Amino acid sequence: MNKTYLAGAAALVLSACVSQGTYEKLEAEKKQEIDALQSQHSVLERQLGDLREQRAALEKDKTALEKDKTSLEREQASLRAQNEALDRERMKLLETSRQSQSQYDALARELNEEVQKGQLQVRQYKDMLTVDVAEQLFFDSGRATLKETGKDVLKRVADAIKSYDDKAIRVVGHTDNVPISGALQKTYASNWELSVARATTVVRFLQESGIEPERLVATGRAEYAPIAENDSPEGRQKNRRIEITLINRNLF
Repeated sequence: MNKTYLAGAAALVLSACVSQGTYEKLEAEKKQEIDALQSQHSVLERQLGDLREQRAALEKDKTALEKDKTSLEREQASLRAQNEALDRERMKLLETSRQSQSQYDALARELNEEVQKGQLQVRQYKDMLTVDVAEQLFFDSGRATLKETGKDVLKRVADAIKSYDDKAIRVVGHTDNVPISGALQKTYASNWELSVARATTVVRFLQESGIEPERLVATGRAEYAPIAENDSPEGRQKNRRIEITLINRNLF
């Protein structure tokens, strides 16, 4: 075998070795690139999953916010309706108050003469008007028969209040705390019976004076709603009274 052949063979072997090394190196680099890409792909997949979860959460939040918005809009509409209703009620109350004040002023004017004489007192509380009459003006002690001297005053009261068609008329009899005694107990067992009998007498007179009986209410409180102490003649006299009160008919 000559030297030239050996040199050529050696060159071929060396060339083959270099080519195999280069291939393996390239293959290793390619594998690294693939691994890197796969790793990046996995990262991107995770990020994509996270983004999808975030999107789903945002969509859920958006739906919740839309529900909250709808709920708030309903609440706002309800509050507006309530405010409008309250405004209407306030205006109605103001109008009722103005009407009550006007009625009070008119009643006070009509009964001014009796008020000046001290025969009665006109009071206003909210939308109620009350005429207080001393018992001795209408009744003798222990009696429930209307005195002639009191009929003129009661007729004036009837004429003054009969035109208030929107009002019911409640008549309440009051006494002092002195018990019924002696022969009077055969007629009135206690101040309860006496106070109710007096209120009923006044109601009957008001009906006879032209006031519809459907508007009239008679009741007695005996000595249990005093306006003064019962430990003096003056206090007991104040407690013996008849209250005639105008009240909105819808309360009955």
